[in-house]
Amino acid sequence: MGSANLDTMTLDEAKNMQFRLTEAIAAIFRGNEFLNLGDLGVVPGKGRPLQTEKVEEVLARFFGTQACALVRGAGTGAIRSILAVLTEPGDSMMVHTSPMYSTTKETVRMMGLLPQAVDYNDTEALRHALNEQRDCKVFYVQHSRQHPEDTYQLDSVIQLLRHSRPDLPIVVDDNYTALKLRKIGVELGASFSCFSGFKLLGPPGIGIVVGEKKPIDILKKRNYSGGGQVQGFEAMELLRSLVMAPVAIAVQTEQVDYLCQGLNRGEVPLVSKAYITYSQSKNVILELEKPIAPQVIAASEKYGAAIYPVGAESRYEVLPMIYRPSGTFLASRPELAQTGIRLNPMRAGAKLTLEILRKAVADVTGERA
Repeated sequence: MGSANLDTMTLDEAKNMQFRLTEAIAAIFRGNEFLNLGDLGVVPGKGRPLQTEKVEEVLARFFGTQACALVRGAGTGAIRSILAVLTEPGDSMMVHTSPMYSTTKETVRMMGLLPQAVDYNDTEALRHALNEQRDCKVFYVQHSRQHPEDTYQLDSVIQLLRHSRPDLPIVVDDNYTALKLRKIGVELGASFSCFSGFKLLGPPGIGIVVGEKKPIDILKKRNYSGGGQVQGFEAMELLRSLVMAPVAIAVQTEQVDYLCQGLNRGEVPLVSKAYITYSQSKNVILELEKPIAPQVIAASEKYGAAIYPVGAESRYEVLPMIYRPSGTFLASRPELAQTGIRLNPMRAGAKLTLEILRKAVADVTGERA
């Protein structure tokens, strides 16, 4: 079992998730309140916009957690904000051995944390590390895959931690998985889940932290400055976007499956193999027989492909993305820089993505598509 082994929702399950989120909204908002675009400012007695607070209550209710905080800095800001509450410079933090996402790596460096790498794929190694490294202040885990060969199951990892070290805070990077999988980290027993609203069709720059109340209350208190607040109108725009995300992404997930099947049926020439990964978003990695991947990517742009991401499934990404493999994948398999292509249909269908690829390959090889 490889990196594709993450439990994505079916279209019917995504519809039910949309309905559940709407139910959570109705439990917190009156009808006229929800039709208000949102307030501004450090409201007396609250220290924050009232609409922002209500949106946080909705998300805490939806994910079944004690609290939620909206922060600036997208998913990276969410991770940094909660780590700043849980740790001090010089503290140890348990991390997976696979290459760390670049902005998380920078967070660890700038906060002066000491990463203790353990192979999360190896249950015995993880159990041993939890018993031996008692000085670790935080257990950090990325829900989506950091490496093509990662096989750890997040629920099993969390259960092991809760048995071995119930005192250890578990922070899950749920970027690329929230509203796409059936459950995120906190719903599986983690202390906190952090993710970006931008990757869920929301406005740029808003990060979401859901989890335990006391640390999140500290986070909010430290973020008192008006310029650091997520304003009410931004929070409302985020919430409206989140309602639409599960179904839109479930349709995309369906097309990722169709795209992979078409490539392995030989519908595009020079394909060595194609396989689904959860390297960041769920996508197809295409490996070509010849080292022409950069040229194929460049050629696909004139046929309507997006050849670089905006936010990995953001509201701006409508056209199919034909792009290089993720940086963490290239760190483990450098040869994919010349032979590998990452494919995501986004709002398009598999049919259009295959058509663009055929034309791009024909341009590069000089053969008719």
